[in-house]
Amino acid sequence: MAQTNINIRMDAELKKQFEDFCADVGMSMTTAFNIFARKVVRENRIPFEVGGDIPNEETRKAIENVRKGIGLSRGFSSVKELMEDLNADD
Repeated sequence: MAQTNINIRMDAELKKQFEDFCADVGMSMTTAFNIFARKVVRENRIPFEVGGDIPNEETRKAIENVRKGIGLSRGFSSVKELMEDLNADD
């Protein structure tokens, strides 16, 4: 199998921590990345959950408003009904 090189940019401290981890488990960073790539290809997915940070204050407020029913529009049973409401003179 032909080999190729890739370059990855990462924070220097993260690289050091990753190198230390790899050394602790007895593998190189190259081996760790190859294991990751093979698993992604085999499973056709990222092999772990990818999540974001806790929502910021604006998002938390929007979520709370929805839970309280604040700022929501009424429901419509058809597009025609929605358009009539949008075009109505208030």
